[in-house]
Amino acid sequence: MKKDTLEYRMMLEHNRLKIPDSKLLTGSTKGKFPVVLDGGRTTIFISDESKESETREKYELRKDNRVNFYAKKTKS
Repeated sequence: MKKDTLEYRMMLEHNRLKIPDSKLLTGSTKGKFPVVLDGGRTTIFISDESKESETREKYELRKDNRVNFYAKKTKS
């Protein structure tokens, strides 16, 4: 007998079997390293621990650019 009822199609276990494992791991922090920035206010997870300093530098540059972009410009 084929299980083709609406309840069976809506079951999460049934749908999960059709989803690839790579999509199920999206957003997962398993196997990633945390980089704590802004005195603990921001945490970024990276897959390569050797790129921690590069990540910190990029974050600081973006933060400075954001501050300069939104700073109130004085009229001269």
